[in-house]
Amino acid sequence: MRKRRRFTPEFKAQVVLDLLSGQTSPAEVCRKHALSPNLLSTWKAHFLQQAHTLFQPDEQREGDQARIAELERMLGRATLQNEVLKKQRSGNGLETRDFLT
Repeated sequence: MRKRRRFTPEFKAQVVLDLLSGQTSPAEVCRKHALSPNLLSTWKAHFLQQAHTLFQPDEQREGDQARIAELERMLGRATLQNEVLKKQRSGNGLETRDFLT
């Protein structure tokens, strides 16, 4: 079985910048790095979608990162509570409902 390749953010950015600079065509970039055209277009779309954040003040980025971290903590707590409820229900012989899965 072949392992899935992982690309660094730096590599993705460099490939997209090469594409956007117009020095190479999308087909050439795909051949050179053995990428699928769909993957390249996904990277390009993501790059263009996030480009405006490069010019945000650092305070705003830090605020966004803090909000993301808080949401991840909340999700972790909810997942843990869900698991505890599942174990309690199965320990009592009660049937687990779909909303707990």
